Amino acid sequence: MYGWIWRRLPGPVAVRALIALVLVLGVIALLLFVVFPWLEPMLPFNQVSVN
Repeated sequence: MYGWIWRRLPGPVAVRALIALVLVLGVIALLLFVVFPWLEPMLPFNQVSVN
């Protein structure tokens, strides 16, 4: 899969590496700011009351 993505990126190796880095940072930002906050209320880890 990573090879397929690498072959589809345009430009020489340095440009490909920069584009790949931007893509990875974009995925991380999407997870941190969209997916994890949406998922957090559904996780049982916040319910830590002791009876």
